[in-house]
Amino acid sequence: MRHRNVIPAVMFALALASPALAQGKDPVDLRILAINDFHGYLQPFAGGIRIDDPADRTKKITVPAGGAEHMATLVEALRGGRKNAIFVAAGDLIGASPFLSALFHDEPTIEALSLMGLDVASVGNHEFDEGEAELLRMQNGGCHPTDGCRGPHAFAGAKFRYLAASTIVKSTGKPLFPPYAIREFDGIPVAFIGLTLKGTEKIVSPVGVANLEFRDEAETVNALIPELKAKGVEAIVVLIHEGGFPTGDYDGCSGISGPIVEIVKKFDKAVDLVISGHTHRAYLCEIDGRLVTSGDKYGTLVTTIDLKLDPVTRDIVGTKPENHIVRSETLAKNPEQTALIASYQKVSAPIANRPAGSIVETLSRMPNDTGESPLGDIIADAQLAATAGENTGRAQIAFTNPGGIRSDVVKSGNGDVTYADVFAAQPFRNQLVTMTLSGKQIKDALEQQWADPKRPRILQVSKGFGFVWDNGKGDGERIVAERMTLNGAPIDPAARYRVTVNNYLSVGGDGFTAFTEGTDQLTGVYDVDALYNYFRSNSPVSPGSGGRIGRIN
Repeated sequence: MRHRNVIPAVMFALALASPALAQGKDPVDLRILAINDFHGYLQPFAGGIRIDDPADRTKKITVPAGGAEHMATLVEALRGGRKNAIFVAAGDLIGASPFLSALFHDEPTIEALSLMGLDVASVGNHEFDEGEAELLRMQNGGCHPTDGCRGPHAFAGAKFRYLAASTIVKSTGKPLFPPYAIREFDGIPVAFIGLTLKGTEKIVSPVGVANLEFRDEAETVNALIPELKAKGVEAIVVLIHEGGFPTGDYDGCSGISGPIVEIVKKFDKAVDLVISGHTHRAYLCEIDGRLVTSGDKYGTLVTTIDLKLDPVTRDIVGTKPENHIVRSETLAKNPEQTALIASYQKVSAPIANRPAGSIVETLSRMPNDTGESPLGDIIADAQLAATAGENTGRAQIAFTNPGGIRSDVVKSGNGDVTYADVFAAQPFRNQLVTMTLSGKQIKDALEQQWADPKRPRILQVSKGFGFVWDNGKGDGERIVAERMTLNGAPIDPAARYRVTVNNYLSVGGDGFTAFTEGTDQLTGVYDVDALYNYFRSNSPVSPGSGGRIGRIN
């Protein structure tokens, strides 16, 4: 990469100082449109997007945003009839999706993005929520192996191409999908390399990716540079499903931290531009002299990056990014998207609208300082209730992982809750597994909440069980053994207890390998159905008093 000038501001300067341009040859303009972490939000995300208040930058406001109908309109407008434009994505387009997409295993989302003209996308961790084979079906089409053809029409697969340079099939040693795609614009080739984060296998079900290896992001990219240069490629864009944590508003970056920083610093200098995701944040940053972008989450933003390509060196010589809010209150609805959504709603409505019960107030998934959340308590209670019977598992304790709780159950109107509301909170459809663990094994599992010290995953626990953790201790010593209790009695390390978790945790998901030691396993209902039945039996449901998890220091 040569003659590039990127400055850390809301609008980045165009650098036009290459020798070719100095000789009077006009640069080639290319507009890249980018999204990340769409997560099947075909309809606008209820939370919109939080941005600085233009009237008072010390305050935040919420802007209604998102939805495939509005995004398609914005994408079309941002293309603007340009000769050279391409629409790309940085992973997690599917997975952890709302009911309308998840009921059909995210087929509607793949179709919606294909209709918008998405060209290439990297693979995120949530693309593996249903395993390798299901992701291949997303690309290639066909009916679901268990549920069959449930949608309003045959599923043909993605019209865009998934890229996965660092995701290697162990049996072949080759990438699961092509490592990169090369597109030409006025004869100038531009390469797009797709990357999944290296830590994917630690945050998805181990069973679903057992045949895959997730290699180092920077090493993977750097190894591809000679191959791309041999093909005459100088302009290189990385689509990576890993990100950072910025300061500043959605359309700038006064500072950034997190994994993306060190990864970008390790990239070969031939890499010109990095489009990132995963952290659900929005930023336009400079890292190691390179532009790094991200577009929030749930379809609330579309990023444009206007490039200048030198016709002689064929490299990128200028970049100008901007994050555009998908304003759902002002952008018109794209009729193709409206028709697609309506076709799936017609099939899903009888299930979505089933009454579940009611709530007294919103049940929040946000944890307090101990890691406990009101909705987490209720979900754990629901899973205990579903597996406590003599014939359903004889469970005494239930644990659930916070990452599996994807949405608040929001009170609206008179507080009625539908199956779709419940599904939004528990969209993974994990089956419950009840097993026998010793008291020591339970403590071991709780210690694994800090398998990633930078991102503790505090398990939500059912009524009657409690524990205290010490923030001043190190690995293996954070759980205060004598303050692990069940119905007021200390947990005996040698005693055996019946414990329920979801099947994701039962196979060691999120690093909880202690649960794989459970014996006498009994598989039960889906987690979402346990929660639905809990609402039907206990409505109106209100947040409890908490206090199940304690913290010292």
